[in-house]
Amino acid sequence: MTPALLLIAHGSRDPRHAATVAALVEEVRAQRPGTEVATAYLDHCAPRIPQVVGRLADAVAVPLLLNRAFHAKHDIPAALRAAGSRLPVADVLGPSPLLLAALDRRLAGAGLDVSSAAVRARTGVVLAAAGSSDPAADAATRAVAAEWRRTRGWAAVEVAYASAAGPRVPDALAALRAAGATRTAVAPYLLAPGLLPDRIAAAAEESGADVLAAVLGPAPELAALLLERYDEARSTSARPALTA
Repeated sequence: MTPALLLIAHGSRDPRHAATVAALVEEVRAQRPGTEVATAYLDHCAPRIPQVVGRLADAVAVPLLLNRAFHAKHDIPAALRAAGSRLPVADVLGPSPLLLAALDRRLAGAGLDVSSAAVRARTGVVLAAAGSSDPAADAATRAVAAEWRRTRGWAAVEVAYASAAGPRVPDALAALRAAGATRTAVAPYLLAPGLLPDRIAAAAEESGADVLAAVLGPAPELAALLLERYDEARSTSARPALTA
């Protein structure tokens, strides 16, 4: 029997968050018919992890998280332990070329001609993330920005954070313009709408960004990446233990 994919999302008081997660789950189901996909939340939304794991005979937990920060390192393992679960847990989503493709998709949807090398060469992009108190998570985001610039040929890519320490979106836009970008775009490196994406959008508008992309949301690349992480975890958990 194929194990279920248990998508574990953070949750939010903003109803757009759960609606986006539900749309993403439908995209996952469309890409992998026949695989059971269940959802559980860490906070704010229902159902919570203990409500779900007990009814799953066999499953792989897949965190809906971009970076390996506190939620991935502590909250999800603790919640699974508290529920008496020993499910295998997949890796977080980032980094991955599929995330870069999803970011491209959202910029294209906002009106930027990402297929044009000439347009990319004169466009500076702000990769606007939530921010973390974990230095390794922020370093991972900066590495994504560097890889996005290297592989796409953007004029520049600057990282901004909506919480924790700066730089903020206005700082990043100013840096892009100082570097010679003649067009600027802000790409939220966030999974669903909510307080932080709204904060990023307001800052982008106030600072005169030319293009503002939507959050990653139910992008097909994101669904494919969740399935990729699920398959990797299945493969790892199915390997026989090494004997001495």
